[in-house]
Amino acid sequence: MPLPGVSAAGQVVSLKIRLIDNTVETINSHLPSHIRVLGLKRVTGRFNSKNSCDARTYSYTLPTFAFAHKDHETQDESFRLSQETLNRVNELLSLYKGTHNFHNFTSQKGPRDPSAKRYIMEMHCEPPFEQGGLELAVIKVKGQSFMMHQIRKMIGLVIAVVKGYAAPSIMERSWGEDKVDIPKVPGLGLVLETVHFEKYNRRFGNDGFHESLDWTEKEENIEAFKKEHIYPTIIQTEIEEKSMASWLATLSIHDYDATSQQPNDHKVEDAAVEQSDDGGDSD
Repeated sequence: MPLPGVSAAGQVVSLKIRLIDNTVETINSHLPSHIRVLGLKRVTGRFNSKNSCDARTYSYTLPTFAFAHKDHETQDESFRLSQETLNRVNELLSLYKGTHNFHNFTSQKGPRDPSAKRYIMEMHCEPPFEQGGLELAVIKVKGQSFMMHQIRKMIGLVIAVVKGYAAPSIMERSWGEDKVDIPKVPGLGLVLETVHFEKYNRRFGNDGFHESLDWTEKEENIEAFKKEHIYPTIIQTEIEEKSMASWLATLSIHDYDATSQQPNDHKVEDAAVEQSDDGGDSD
C-alpha cells in the first residue's frame, strides 16, 4: 500500500471475486471518478499483492524551479530547466543506485541496523513538461523497498546540492555511520507508479494458466488518468499552498557540514503519516 495521502497510479490489489460479465465496468460504476480499476488478471491461489511484490517504482513530480541555483537563477514559476542542470540532477540521482546504508534518510533506523541497507535499481529525472502554466519534472525511483521518508529525503538532498547549499561530497557521507542533516521535500508529488512482480512472472507468467502481472498494455490509460486527476491536483495545490516554494526557503537553515557520532534519534516525524513510503518494510 502507498503512504497515506500519496497518490497511486499503478497499485495492484489481490482479492477473491466471483467473475461476472463486464466485471471491471461494474466495479467502476460504484467508484468515484478518481478511483479506477484498469484491469483484471487471474493469479495463483496463494498470491498476495503485498508479499509477492519484489520492487516498487515511485515518482515525484515537482516544479522545476526547485532546481534553480540559490545565487544566480530565478526562484519562481518563470524558471525553465536547462539541459545542463537536468544532466547534473541525473548525475547526482544516479549515485543512489546500488546498495547503501540509508539510516540518515529515515527517523526509524540506527546506523548499524542491517535493515537500513536498501537496494536502489534505478533513479532519474525525466525531461520537463508544462501543464497548467507551470514547468514540472518527474523523478522516478525503483527499489526493492523503501523506508519512511527515504524517497523524500533522497530527493531533498539532491535539491540541496543542485541549489548550492550542500557540497556533492555529502552524498557519500550520508551513507556512513555519522548522522547527517538531510532536508525532506514535501509529500505533495509522491506517487506510487508501479509495483513489480518479476519473480512471480518468471515462475507463473508463462505456465499456460496465468498471465504475467505486467500492465504495459494499460500505460496509455494510466497516463491519461494521471493527466486528468493526479497532475492537476499537484499543480493546483502547489499554486494555492506553495508547499515547494515554502520548503525551499528552509534549506538555508540546515547544517550540511555538521556530523555526529550519535545514532539517529527515534523521534516521530509527521506522526500522521508514520510509516514507510511503500506502506511497510518488506524485508
